[in-house]
Amino acid sequence: MKQILVPLAPGFEEIEAITIIDILRRAGAEVTVAALEKRNVEGSHGLKVIADTVLDEVLDQTWDMVVLPGGVPGAPNLMDDERVIQLLKNQAAANKISAAICAAPAVLEKAGLTGGKQVTSHPAWADRMTLAVHTGERVQAADLLVTGQAAGSAMEFSFKLVETLFGPEKVTEVNTGVLAKL
Repeated sequence: MKQILVPLAPGFEEIEAITIIDILRRAGAEVTVAALEKRNVEGSHGLKVIADTVLDEVLDQTWDMVVLPGGVPGAPNLMDDERVIQLLKNQAAANKISAAICAAPAVLEKAGLTGGKQVTSHPAWADRMTLAVHTGERVQAADLLVTGQAAGSAMEFSFKLVETLFGPEKVTEVNTGVLAKL
């Protein structure tokens, strides 16, 4: 079973986080939602989520993929957490996948994962992607990185994560119940 970590910071973008978690679980991935500090985490629009655990409890585990939801101040909170930065560096060193959407690709940039690689992000954060080749696409997958543009592309992004982990057949299987426009 594929092991996925979704770190949740206060101020996360709700549409992105919930869509990512839900679609990956429907695909059969074991998704662990880890709050940075307290298991009760409030999103940028007031939705409160109870995480499965806290980040310190899972830092020594190996992950097939780490996925960062965006949001403000969620993404900046992830960016300011040295544990998250080290986690991403460890993913890259192990040739494992890292993914981020909206403002969170800037966290990948801070961790040094984007140099010369194609990525996308929310247009308001594109100028912070100085090491990357910013494509402006709704979803971009290249070189063990999967990035998405914003909450409006959360479903497409989540299905790209499924495709990256399990292949296109699993996307079709999951989408028979969801009926997303892909």
